[in-house]
Amino acid sequence: MQRVSFEVKDTEAEKSSSEILSGSLPSTYRNPAMENVGNAVDDGSSVKNNPKLDMQKQNGLVKWFKKCLTMVSGESKAPRLDRSKSTAGQALKGLKIISKTDGNAAWTVVEKRYLKITANTDGLLLRSKFGECIGMNSKEFALELFDALARKSHLKGDVITETELKKFWEQINDKSFDSRLITFFDLMDKDSDGRLTEDEVREIIKLSSSANHLSCIQNKADEYAAMIMEELDPDHMGYIMMESLKKLLLQAETKSVSTDINSEERKELSDMLTESLKPTRDPNHLRRWYCQLRFFVLDSWQRVWVIALWLTIMAILFAYKYIQYKNRAVYEVLGPCVCLAKGAAETLKLNMALILLPVCRNTITWLRNKTRLGVFVPFDDNLNFHKVIAVGIAIGVAIHSVSHLACDFPLLIAATPAEYMPLGKFFGEEQPKRYLHFVKSTEGITGLVMVFLMVIAFTLAMPWFRRGKIEKKLPGPLKKLASFNAFWYTHHLFVIVYILLVLHGYYIYLNKEWYKKTTWMYLAVPVALYAYERLIRAFRSSIRTVKVLKMAAYPGKVLTLQMSKPTNFKYMSGQYMFVNCPAVSPFEWHPFSITSTPQDDYLSVHIKALGDWTEAIQGVFSEVSKPPPVGDMLNGANSPRFPKIMIDGPYGAPAQDYKKYEVVLLIGLGIGATPMISIIKDIINNTETKEQLSQMEKGSPQEQQGNKETFKTRRAYFYWVTKEQGTFDWFKNIMNEIAERDKSKVIELHNHCTSVYEEGDVRSALIRMLQSLNYAKNGLDIVAGTRVMSHFARPNWKNVYKQIAMDHPGANVGVFYCGAPVLTKELRQLALEFTHKTSTRFSFHKENF
Repeated sequence: MQRVSFEVKDTEAEKSSSEILSGSLPSTYRNPAMENVGNAVDDGSSVKNNPKLDMQKQNGLVKWFKKCLTMVSGESKAPRLDRSKSTAGQALKGLKIISKTDGNAAWTVVEKRYLKITANTDGLLLRSKFGECIGMNSKEFALELFDALARKSHLKGDVITETELKKFWEQINDKSFDSRLITFFDLMDKDSDGRLTEDEVREIIKLSSSANHLSCIQNKADEYAAMIMEELDPDHMGYIMMESLKKLLLQAETKSVSTDINSEERKELSDMLTESLKPTRDPNHLRRWYCQLRFFVLDSWQRVWVIALWLTIMAILFAYKYIQYKNRAVYEVLGPCVCLAKGAAETLKLNMALILLPVCRNTITWLRNKTRLGVFVPFDDNLNFHKVIAVGIAIGVAIHSVSHLACDFPLLIAATPAEYMPLGKFFGEEQPKRYLHFVKSTEGITGLVMVFLMVIAFTLAMPWFRRGKIEKKLPGPLKKLASFNAFWYTHHLFVIVYILLVLHGYYIYLNKEWYKKTTWMYLAVPVALYAYERLIRAFRSSIRTVKVLKMAAYPGKVLTLQMSKPTNFKYMSGQYMFVNCPAVSPFEWHPFSITSTPQDDYLSVHIKALGDWTEAIQGVFSEVSKPPPVGDMLNGANSPRFPKIMIDGPYGAPAQDYKKYEVVLLIGLGIGATPMISIIKDIINNTETKEQLSQMEKGSPQEQQGNKETFKTRRAYFYWVTKEQGTFDWFKNIMNEIAERDKSKVIELHNHCTSVYEEGDVRSALIRMLQSLNYAKNGLDIVAGTRVMSHFARPNWKNVYKQIAMDHPGANVGVFYCGAPVLTKELRQLALEFTHKTSTRFSFHKENF
């Protein structure tokens, strides 16, 4: 990636154009922010709420902004919108029947499918194979579409020819919105009389909700069909016409567009920004490589210097031991093998000590919260560093073991008596004649057992085993190895490994003096620190007793627990704690994000069944309620049989640093929304507190200044992406609370349901229409059941970043993501791209999930 640069000449006009691309936007000009719950505006770098600008000022801003971009890009004219398209076409994007989700195949691809499918049917395509042939993955919808097209073409029967298929395909892909609207109407009009009755509307609602996996809408099909008839048939004629349906569809789709009076001009600005973001390839390979290296160092300098320091120390230790043994008498017999073994052993000692430090969570949390080391040390990467050291240990073990077993021991056995004589004081006066002599020695047994235990722990810690990805591929008796429990228990074999390591280092062959046996010296401090941490956890969890106050079970196998808050349990939003349920296992502790806020008088966690332990704890609590109330909290006072819960924490996490940023982008994938929920609640609480302080006549300026320094967030964007409609029940009440309390419109909420086809798809058009009607009538979204309007399909993350970059030029935006690793690479890459090519800096943070 390459930063866009411009030559700035000494003229006012060109200064302005350079400033606008570099983010130095004058405070008198601004861009209107994106909307969902409401509008929030910022004045460039300060990101504060300002009074609304009138239309004239906004138009003046847009024209000035466009002029500056045009001058910098060197174009004589700014690109203009294609105004030849109809309003309907722009709003609905054509009521697409075959979307990108289905594959958007061309006719040649469809024709190939047709020939393959009809190979045994004499060139006749069966109705049941129509969806497969055209590439539509909604089978029921494809069957109804076939019937509608057949009715329109006056065809009877359940088979069509290739010519008829091509005619159907042309109708489906007609670029005219009106033509597609007719197809959509025909889909609903079962009797082809040009009128839609309530029964026909009800059937298409059921079909659409089934195609989009929206069971809640399907169950309320009667209610929603009556609502549509009430809206489109005010005279109670018993039917609705196509023009009425068209009007309602357009109203649903264009409502969000019409709220922005400068939507067309804003689109032009967005197009210009997109153009400036296009990658430019420097023809000079050396310069291009330098730029890429420079950006990498700028983005990852914390990780770079830590890894560089670690590698340097490893190299020094290895070289030191290699040279030391090269100058000893043993080198004459064993050669480089002994040098390699001892060099690797020295790095192993340090790595076995270092690997404990990243998992000393109390120490890391204290350093993160109480010191400024976080500026230089990437505490968020503690587990990644733990894994890197584990790889270093694996390499060291391999070199050390192979050098001894395959080289040193055979050379000692094969040595002549004269060669062996100087080594007798190390390996015994009598020269070993059998390989077994070395294997059955204390050094050999401890070494081999250590390697065996390390291989087990290392293998079961791999994602394929730890996350159960290969469970189905393993035979029955071995299936339990692919689970978190297997990883957790085998990882605790390290206790035996460390004991054996000390013994192995004590009975070392080539060093007999105790002060030269340095293994225990490397391990003493880290082991003592880790042991102290474990004792603190055991002591703290025993005295910090909690009582389960309420519980609830939600769709998607999610259990919510509200617990009493122990005295002096202080935490920050975004942090996590460990939970133990002795009824499930007295030894296992599992981390969960805290979903309550520091201001709440209780602690809450949301537990999704993703493994053995989480499924077991849900089973234990389900036994109490028999069955648990779906979405309703069960009061602990009325149910004293709640299992005992123990907690340990809190512990630091990347998301807790959100307060350092004036603008934050919070992204949660599925249950990964848990830390973000606590953050958005905390933002509301802090915003209300700040507003109250600003309205108070009394109060010292120092206190207000201190509050300002600790809480800088002025604008937050929250994107929650989930697969199922029922998932929204997890935080339904919280979403409604945020929407109601956010008077200043600080938080912009976006719920995305990926089971629903993208907006503009014919299969979701009716859902979008129902959504608009119900929201206008009742103020609730029919998909999520909240006051926050839901979006369909996955977000376009590049557009999300682009809108934030346009709305907050020059700002430092904190991006916090929690969810499956599948999205991490894209979000991090976009953060780097926009940081390098715009004035807005995006700092990406990934929660360990």
